[in-house]
Amino acid sequence: MPRTIEARLAEMGVTLPDAPAPAANYVPWVISGDLVIVSGQISVENGQLITGKLGADMDVAAGQAAARVCAINLLAQVKAACGGDLDRLDRVIRLGGFVNATPDFTAHPQVVNGASDFMAEALGEAGRHARAAVGCASLPMGVAVEVEGMFRIKP
Repeated sequence: MPRTIEARLAEMGVTLPDAPAPAANYVPWVISGDLVIVSGQISVENGQLITGKLGADMDVAAGQAAARVCAINLLAQVKAACGGDLDRLDRVIRLGGFVNATPDFTAHPQVVNGASDFMAEALGEAGRHARAAVGCASLPMGVAVEVEGMFRIKP
């Protein structure tokens, strides 16, 4: 019997949080056909914001850890969109990463690798995706990273 996604996450020591409610006038995800588009998930873990600016008070490794948390939060939203059945997730299509960074910081792709590497580790080939990594002057509530995603699901 194939291993479930949540079993793989457990092997990695990851427990998905409850999908957070939106903080403004938007929905956390939209399903269109076999796609789930998930709104940006910020770097918040166990109710604690991971704040900071890359290139000033955070290094790349800390930024990668924040991006990994965003990826975990994305999967929590996908699970909610799939009625609690994460095994309906078929593939990660695209991630868009936003990095709170100083004007001279240029390692945005390395930071967003924290999310991309997590998806590949958790989902194997189905976790490989197209991606954008963008630097920003600021992000909501001073968080270090925000990541949005598009996922294909099974019926």
